[in-house]
Amino acid sequence: MHWRFPADLVAALLPPGLTLDTWEGDAWVGLVPFHMTGVRPAWWPFGFAFHETNVRTYVHYRGRDPGVWFFSLEAANSLAVRVARWRWRLNYHFARMEVRRHGNRVYYASRRLWPGEPGAMTRIMAEVGLTLGAGQVGRAIAAGVSEERSLEHFLIERYLLYAGMQGGTLRRGQVHHAPYVVRSAQLLQCDESLLAANGLERADAPDHLAFCDGVDVEIFPLVPV
Repeated sequence: MHWRFPADLVAALLPPGLTLDTWEGDAWVGLVPFHMTGVRPAWWPFGFAFHETNVRTYVHYRGRDPGVWFFSLEAANSLAVRVARWRWRLNYHFARMEVRRHGNRVYYASRRLWPGEPGAMTRIMAEVGLTLGAGQVGRAIAAGVSEERSLEHFLIERYLLYAGMQGGTLRRGQVHHAPYVVRSAQLLQCDESLLAANGLERADAPDHLAFCDGVDVEIFPLVPV
């Protein structure tokens, strides 16, 4: 789910060195819940599975290298939270989370436990629809894959993330995956306070909603920018 925000409001929340990446002059803030499985270092044979939700916006570093800045991340695995906060200075929080799917109806729920003040929450229900471009005659790319210079591509196809570290130095990590296969979605319920917990007062309804059934992702080590 994504909402439009005034660019100056969101830009004021970014760390030094990052500049806002806008679409049609506006900032976009996403609330992205998902489930991860097989999470592991490359050298470790066994993977973890847990739910996660992030609040994010879109940035450049000194006007180049477009990527993602996470305002906050919730995860239902306390070890992952501790490691991500210590190792990568990502603003992770441990949360009690639930994800259910029945046919094309999906339900996400999350409530923050620690660190900081507990209680920031999400409760979302949506009906998943058709893949992007399904049945479109003459479509040049595969159904579901967003076209370059489209809003979906701007919001979804991001291959860099930025994170802070001690001393104020930014680090950057690259991710690799096949393009997301995007599906439409209809929002049935949305009750959340995660954006407000990050200083962002949203409008009632999101300006953009999308769903993906899943993608395999490789995340490379974070390095100083």
